[in-house]
Amino acid sequence: MAENSLVDKVLALQDKYEQLQTQLTDPEVIADMKRYVQLNKDYKELQPIIKAGLEYKKLVDELADAKDILMNEKDEDLREMAKAEIAEIEPKLPQMEEEIKILLIPADPDDSKNAIVEIRGGAGGDEAAIFAGDLFRMYSKYAEKRGWKIEINDQAPGTSGGYKLIVFKLSSNDGGVYGIMKYDSGVHRVQRVPQIETQGRIQTSAASVAVFPEAGEFDVELKWDDIRLDLFCASGPGGQGVNTTYSAVRLTHLPSVLVVQCQEERSQLKNKDRAFEELRTRLYNLEHQKYLDEIGAKRKTMVSTGDRSAKIRTYNYPQGRVTDHRINWSMYNLPVFMDGDIQECINQLQIAENAERLKEAGE
Repeated sequence: MAENSLVDKVLALQDKYEQLQTQLTDPEVIADMKRYVQLNKDYKELQPIIKAGLEYKKLVDELADAKDILMNEKDEDLREMAKAEIAEIEPKLPQMEEEIKILLIPADPDDSKNAIVEIRGGAGGDEAAIFAGDLFRMYSKYAEKRGWKIEINDQAPGTSGGYKLIVFKLSSNDGGVYGIMKYDSGVHRVQRVPQIETQGRIQTSAASVAVFPEAGEFDVELKWDDIRLDLFCASGPGGQGVNTTYSAVRLTHLPSVLVVQCQEERSQLKNKDRAFEELRTRLYNLEHQKYLDEIGAKRKTMVSTGDRSAKIRTYNYPQGRVTDHRINWSMYNLPVFMDGDIQECINQLQIAENAERLKEAGE
């Protein structure tokens, strides 16, 4: 992409950015909260593009001025200064161009959202539930490293430990959780000697991870008239109040027959609010999955298409290895990975997806 073309694209977006800035101060826009929220989101998404683009334009202009001095100036001191400036600027431009090209590619509109994560023990019986618990611990440790908040919505403990099912929300004041966690949607496979194995045989088990972008208040119109509310006693750990008060909540969306439940809070009202949030998210994701399917039809490597039936990663305990099959990436320090040190894998997946999207944009 030529320098002028890249600068032109940034300047065109700057016009849009300034228009949004004006619209956000318009009383009519402020009065329409749904429109205001969307415009504010668009405005914030443009900020890093404009910042990077203007810095790039500044260097391009400085490079042109330095080359002009080198061609037309006879003063040797000025020519030496121009040579030094050219030598400093030219190596920076290619990397800046790549970064701007990636920023110019339309992002997944849900990347800025928080995430709802569901882990289910799959094939492997009790060992699969134990592995689902290991994955939950891994994500909890990762969330702690990132400074994210974790809230459990629902859980069904396994008979020998771990979870048959656990649903939780990951949130950050800065947002962007889904854009990071979406890469972990899929089937995770473990190879190890199970805790319940007495003869030392290696077994393969699996757990599925589904990551959903949390739906905002204005993303889905959800009416209580379309919901059946059931109350029941919470089960499992929790001390006083468990199995004695009807604090657990189950919501059934009658038109879609979607069911969610929450029993983690002592307060029925809090459980009701969190179940409502999750139901709204799951309804939103019925539409979001169509978007993911469209991406999947176009992409060859399927780095983050949301295909939740795809086997994406293997955790091999005898070899101390974790392998992500989408990008053929391996790490031979499985204990550290399971302790929440998963950022390197996510970085490699993001690099692969960006390369994929750049290729698509060039076709």
